[in-house]
Amino acid sequence: MQHVRLPHRRGGALLALLLALLSVTSVAAAAPPGPRTRTPDGPVVGTDHGPVRGRSHGTYATYEGIPYAAPPTGPLRWRAPQPARPWEGVRDAGAPGPKCLQLPVFGSGPATGSEDCLYLNVTTPAGRAPGRGRPVMVWVHGGGFTGGSGGEYDAGRMAARGDAVVVTLNYRLGALGFFGHPGLGDAPAFGLADQQAALRWVQANAARFGGDPHNVTLFGESAGAISTCAQLTSPTAAGLFHKAVLQSGSCTTAFPRGAIVPGTPGSGFFEPQKAVQDAGAAAAGRLGCPEEPGALECLRGLSADKLITPELSQTFNKPVYGNALLPAAPDRALAAGRFLRVPVVQGTNSDEMRLFVGMSLGRYPLRDERDYRARLAESFGTAAGAVEAEYPLNKYPTPALAWSAALTDTTFACSSFRANKALAGRVPTYAYEFADRDAPVVAGIPTVPGFPYGASHAFELAYLFSDFPLQKPLSEAQVALSDRMTDYWTRFARTGDPNAAGAPHWPVFRDRAPVTLSLAPGADGIRPVGFGAAHHCAFWERQQ
Repeated sequence: MQHVRLPHRRGGALLALLLALLSVTSVAAAAPPGPRTRTPDGPVVGTDHGPVRGRSHGTYATYEGIPYAAPPTGPLRWRAPQPARPWEGVRDAGAPGPKCLQLPVFGSGPATGSEDCLYLNVTTPAGRAPGRGRPVMVWVHGGGFTGGSGGEYDAGRMAARGDAVVVTLNYRLGALGFFGHPGLGDAPAFGLADQQAALRWVQANAARFGGDPHNVTLFGESAGAISTCAQLTSPTAAGLFHKAVLQSGSCTTAFPRGAIVPGTPGSGFFEPQKAVQDAGAAAAGRLGCPEEPGALECLRGLSADKLITPELSQTFNKPVYGNALLPAAPDRALAAGRFLRVPVVQGTNSDEMRLFVGMSLGRYPLRDERDYRARLAESFGTAAGAVEAEYPLNKYPTPALAWSAALTDTTFACSSFRANKALAGRVPTYAYEFADRDAPVVAGIPTVPGFPYGASHAFELAYLFSDFPLQKPLSEAQVALSDRMTDYWTRFARTGDPNAAGAPHWPVFRDRAPVTLSLAPGADGIRPVGFGAAHHCAFWERQQ
């Protein structure tokens, strides 16, 4: 695997790097899974569109590449997802469907995937579900809204150990999933609409796979967590899921100016409808399409490769608000209490930003106090001195680690802490911090001398999903942590409370008692911690 090639054009460098790094686990998870039994007499399940033949893997079975909507091609490009067409006979469901069109995460090259990509995958435990059915867990992949796919996540262990039905899905990405234009009116982000279409498919079909359609948990990491936030604040998602888990992404996550790459503006994850419409009109002109009328017909007639470009991927990678799906900016909706009343698990990793900073150090080094202060000045302006006093260099082994700590706290940790406070007054909320600072590094991420990645962004995924290619295997203590995390996640999906007999107690997060559960290996690795103090959240609140 190649190293990330950081772009020379500084205006797009941050976004390109963020998209690449937010997609890094998609590349890692794409490694071939372990051996799977392929037999002509695999299990068959009848869906509402026709029967599918899956594959048995001993303790679990998979049904992959099931269409949940019609191909969004031709006249259906940039339209709400339409129903899939029924099929005759038994459809083979032995492999994932094509991933949605996307550019390579590492290096350069042509787009891969297909515009015909609205498929999902179902993993079930072996045997029949007792009683009303098993809990259903619907996974939304990360990838910066420009990369990744559901088929890259092996949910076999989670399904078998947790006795849960796990669904992973694709959704439209980049300019095909998050484009806006005046001619489209107040159309929502098509990628988010796809996720809701998949959730409607789950409602119609969960029971056929042994799942309970009245007990669905939506969960995701990074852009998948941002998606889950959006669905929490979407009126049109009401009734489609009943619990939510957000990993390393919240309704309030945002990057300050110059984060990672100098010379770039601050960045949030949601855009107002008008701004994206204006960007779409400008992009149409650059693509040679006339102003209305006729612009959309022209755009829909373009080949997909003209739309899957670095420039357009950097422009159209954020969900829009100001429409029926997202009436308001999710951070404001959350603060005002306008969100679905479902139990929530939400958390971050101890060293989120080390991944981003470490992979950019070759081009943008942090060598000394001068470099550190320059970064602080760009990102925090007149507050730079206060930030330096809060994160003095003499408290950290290197300037890069000091910078990573400040960025982790303001970008991920304290935004999640703030979001948990907004949630906790209205719904049961459980906060966690993945804190295994010896977590194995995902294969392909370069070693940076003197810069440990720690518990960095996305490193918890190998503890929940199988077959992640790592630079070293999990230790015995880390396997035990993996088991415990899987139990917490699936227990929460089953009951709305992650606690079970024999496990360390996970307290409810309350505004007046904002306790976070630390998840680390070892005898006392799972314990409540004072998260807000550890991450300087009172300081960052004063900077708002």
